[in-house]
Order: sequence, then structure tokens, then C-alpha cells
Amino acid sequence: MNGIVLEDASVRLGEVEALRDVSLTLDARTTAVLGDNGSGKSTLARLVGGLLPASSGTVEVLGLDPRRQAAELRRRVAIVFSNPDAQIVMPTVAEDVAFSLRGDRLRRAERAERVTAALERFGLSDLADRSSHDLSGGQKQLLALCGAFVRSPELVIADEPTAYLDARNARHVADHLLAEGAHRLLLVTHDLALARRCESAVYVAEGRVAAVGASAEVIAAYEESLRW
Repeated sequence: MNGIVLEDASVRLGEVEALRDVSLTLDARTTAVLGDNGSGKSTLARLVGGLLPASSGTVEVLGLDPRRQAAELRRRVAIVFSNPDAQIVMPTVAEDVAFSLRGDRLRRAERAERVTAALERFGLSDLADRSSHDLSGGQKQLLALCGAFVRSPELVIADEPTAYLDARNARHVADHLLAEGAHRLLLVTHDLALARRCESAVYVAEGRVAAVGASAEVIAAYEESLRW
């Protein structure tokens, strides 16, 4: 399974160069992305997910060029944001999960089977007919994850997925994201305990990669930077 490779990649947002000459190769199954607010870590996640184009340099994700093979990348990658309301579009829980499969050519019975299995996996079966927008914050984030995983993505990109959750729901969401499976995970987070559960980490500072490697080593480098 191909990973993520960036070579001298930069991203300019208006007059601001949000990422500058980033080169890295990520082969681990789970990778945390650390950094202060405004450091460029969310820009990095969006670059990898094909939501932002590189201003210069090259990007390869799962063996694909996000610019030339955008449709294929969208099929193989799922993105989860900190605010689930931005991702919930259908009136009921089951309909919202099924909406994620709209681009797949599935028979009705197969689609229903996959939705049922996904709802059960995320503990949402009893809420299948509930209004999506009447759920609690934790339930909404689980619904967003359910809609992502029902597609069986090869890569899940999660940008602060536990930011607005209480400790119990944050743990549930993290456990689903980090569960053993066929998917890779790129996790943007301020939660260092959560980052330690990842195999590797990237520390981004002022639009550049300050450290990359085993999560314990990168977290130590980030914590050292907080002393100053």
C-alpha cells in the first residue's frame, strides 16, 4: 500500500505561504501531525487530501497525483473535520451514511447491508431513523466517522476530530480512528496523548517540517519547543 510522498511542496494562500518546501515520506499506518495554531498542519492535511493544490513541488498520495487524479483520490480517501455539522447533509442518520455511497455503483441491497454494518460498528443502529441534526456533539462526530468508514477508505485524514468532544466521546472517536484495519490514518491533533498512540508523527512549525519520525521522538521535540 503506497504512502504519502511530498517533495519541495509549497502552498500559497493569497499572500501567505502556508507551507514552504516540505519534503517527507510517510509510510507508517498511523501518523500524527503536531504544531501550534497557524503552523500549517491543517494546510498539510488538506494538501494530502486533495483539498488544496500545491503551488510548487510534487505530491503523491497512495501512488496518485492529487491534481491529475483527483476523482480517484476522492474515492480512496476520507476526510473528517473537527466540526461534524460541516459534513452532515441528510435528514436522518441512516440516510446520511448512505449518502456517502452515492458515487458507488452498488445494488440497493448491498448498499443497505453496508449502511447497517457501519451503523452497528459505530454504535448508531438505534439512532438510524433519528434526525441527524438533533444528535449530541459526540454522536454527530461518530456519524461523520461512520459516513467516512462505510466507504472502506484506504486513507483517513482527520483534522482535530476530538477538539469539541468530552473525554468519553473523544476516546470513542479516537479508538475508531486508531483501530486495526486496512486504512492508513493522518491525524492532525493538539492532544499529545492521542498523538502518542500513533506510530509516527510530523511536527510542523511556521510552514516547515521541524521533525518527522517515531511519535515519541517527534513529540519530545515538540514539547521541547514549548519551553521557549
